[in-house]
Amino acid sequence: MNKQRRGRPVILLLTLAALTIGLSLVCLSVGSVSVPVKEVISALLGLHPQSSELIVMQLRLPRVLAALLVGAALAVAGTLLQGVIRNPLASPDLLGVSGGASVAVVAFMMLVTGSSVHWVPVIAIGGACITALINYTLAWKHGVSPYRLVLIGLGISTATGALTMFLLISGPAYLAAQVLNWMTGSVYGTNWTYIQALWPWMVGIIPLSMFYARELNIQALGEGTAIGLGSRLQISRAVVLFFSVALAGAAVGVAGTLSFIGLLAPHIGRRIAGHSYTLLIPVSACLGAIILLLADLAGRMLFQPLDIPAGVFTAGVGAPFFMFLLFRGKRD
Repeated sequence: MNKQRRGRPVILLLTLAALTIGLSLVCLSVGSVSVPVKEVISALLGLHPQSSELIVMQLRLPRVLAALLVGAALAVAGTLLQGVIRNPLASPDLLGVSGGASVAVVAFMMLVTGSSVHWVPVIAIGGACITALINYTLAWKHGVSPYRLVLIGLGISTATGALTMFLLISGPAYLAAQVLNWMTGSVYGTNWTYIQALWPWMVGIIPLSMFYARELNIQALGEGTAIGLGSRLQISRAVVLFFSVALAGAAVGVAGTLSFIGLLAPHIGRRIAGHSYTLLIPVSACLGAIILLLADLAGRMLFQPLDIPAGVFTAGVGAPFFMFLLFRGKRD
């Protein structure tokens, strides 16, 4: 019986990984020009004619990789944030983190002409860190209360939204149209340059966050219990918050403000994997990647020849889900 229980996490992760790979192959295969899955695999291995290789390797693969990386980053950011705040409704969108990243990137795009794409995740992380630091400072009162973080974060989110709109109105019209499409949240037009700018943050931070999984499990027992068990509560809380902010900022810098992935993925993850963050973090990463792949696939296929931003679908599903959680929490 114990062996079966120990094997369940491995089976779950392998199943989610297989589902993610299978869905990725489907996304590489379908589109305005369909490519059979066998040809997709051959193109990935460099064994197919140049025509299929161009469609798969240059046009679709960067977009699929961006969806995988951004979805995983937002999901893990939401998981870490919910663990620190101990509030299942917390997500980077609601605490002003995504808003701070958006303001920084919009200002960068408006003020710096001919800027390098490699700087966009850095600028976004900087903006997200500034808003997170403001939130953390204002919420500090003999330590940081999770509830104060949420309330102040909502105010900061509103302020950053207003500042973003001011920048759009005051900037050039041609840039405003481009920025509005980015703000909706989309991986459309992603190329290898964006992947090169994004992957180091994902590969560096997501594995590091696993080292704090045990700390998050302890903090879930309550502040008093965590301190009694030897947790350096405020230090670990600040480190995990930085990981969450950096992941969300880098994702927003590349794909815009994709709403509710950081809320949806951890909740689904808890349903199928339980509350241990050792398993919840990788499960949420897989689920976030799957959610964004599905949203992007729907945007590409449902309204052809239009390409609808994935953020429209994540918001369309996430907003009712958020309301459901609110009403369920009120009833409970």
